[in-house]
Amino acid sequence: MNLATIPQSTEGHDVLSASFSASYAGVVAFIAVATEGSFARAADRLGIGRSAVSRSVQKLEGQLGARLFLRTTRSTSLTREGELFYESCRPGVERILQALEEMRDLREGPPRGELRVSAPHGFGRKVIAPLLNGFRAAYPGVSVELLLDDRPLDLAGDRIDVAFRDGALEDSQVIAKQLVPMQMLTCASPAYVQAHGLPSTVDELPAHACINQRLANGRLQSWDFRVEGRARNVRPPAELVFNDPELALQAALDGHGIVQLPAYQVCDALRSGALVTCLDPFAPDDRGHYLCYLSRRQQPKRIRAFIDLMTAQIRALDLDVIAHWQTTQVGAARLERIDEAA
Repeated sequence: MNLATIPQSTEGHDVLSASFSASYAGVVAFIAVATEGSFARAADRLGIGRSAVSRSVQKLEGQLGARLFLRTTRSTSLTREGELFYESCRPGVERILQALEEMRDLREGPPRGELRVSAPHGFGRKVIAPLLNGFRAAYPGVSVELLLDDRPLDLAGDRIDVAFRDGALEDSQVIAKQLVPMQMLTCASPAYVQAHGLPSTVDELPAHACINQRLANGRLQSWDFRVEGRARNVRPPAELVFNDPELALQAALDGHGIVQLPAYQVCDALRSGALVTCLDPFAPDDRGHYLCYLSRRQQPKRIRAFIDLMTAQIRALDLDVIAHWQTTQVGAARLERIDEAA
């Protein structure tokens, strides 16, 4: 039926919604009768009364202007017009049934389908990318596209299923789940320390060679501290600027200056002694690394599986360099007290 043939109401508006409702119910009833060969069996299959099936088919015949069934007391068969209409409707109905079955599989079967994941460059490379092989091994039916991007995201507009972000998002519609602490540490290499020393206060930073990063919005990254109980943000003069955290880290490892980076980025270098921290008494408050998604309702199994596995594996990683650093400090203080007592 052409939409142009849909009748108009007295106000001049078409009655598409009413026509579609009647047509849809009629087509469903028609397919059920044609498949079952009986109005009674079609009614049983649809879970409605036989009279309701009959009325739906009659309305459809009225809309089409054609008789679809030959009905006798003993049998129900398709007319020639009914056969043509059935052949036209059947592929569409089969696609609908297939779509319904696929949606049921997504909810009840093993996780499968495509997954779009976003993460900042540093956290994506250092933490997320190495874990993807394990996720794919556990859920081979799920394909993953990892997008590294430091810009603010529109999860719905960018079709992102799961996003990892440094600090919670301000969007109230986004569910943000903290994974691990995000502590910013100020570091330098032992070679730099030997040649230039380290600042003991935030105000001494401008006297040192600093390495900074340029953010996706074009601004230089501010360095975060907590001085006398209050947050303080500074942008020290930088001799080297990069738009990639790994390059900033490498410059610090090479002895070119002081850098401030998240703990996960420098934890290995701190443990190995390739970097040392400074300005520890002024370390800022934890901002947290967050896993973000739009809704808990009717969540596809692939998204739920990814969230659960990544949450468990990220939290199992040894990224808490702060606890390690504090333990080392406590141990050193205890040894110092023992030496003094001796």
